[in-house]
Amino acid sequence: MNYKKYPKTLRHLISTPFIFGMVLPLVILDISLEIYHHVCFRLYKIPLVKRADYIRVDRHKLKYLNSYEKIGCAYCGYGNGLLHYATIIAGDTETYWCGIKHKKYDGFVEPSHHKDFLEYDNKIQYDEISENKNPR
Repeated sequence: MNYKKYPKTLRHLISTPFIFGMVLPLVILDISLEIYHHVCFRLYKIPLVKRADYIRVDRHKLKYLNSYEKIGCAYCGYGNGLLHYATIIAGDTETYWCGIKHKKYDGFVEPSHHKDFLEYDNKIQYDEISENKNPR
């Protein structure tokens, strides 16, 4: 709620089209993600991610918000929830297909789903996993 600390200025007006201009890309992502999620996860036998656990649009119901704030809160609940949901689906996909950590770099924030991944450049771990998947 940092914007409340500042008087409404031209910068808020200028930024609004850029913020709300992301609606169409988000809707396209949402539709594409749902198709991918429901088709591929079923094929891979990966448990489906429950959408309602990540996308929550409820703050627009608060009576003390003005109309502009209600629209913004609904949009943020959808947009941020969708991106969180997409991150979980992408992480589950990465876990299924790859499961190898990235090389360590200063400043790189490793995703939490990487905790059980194989260490980068550890062929012994990789070979052990491969042998367990393909018994002779």
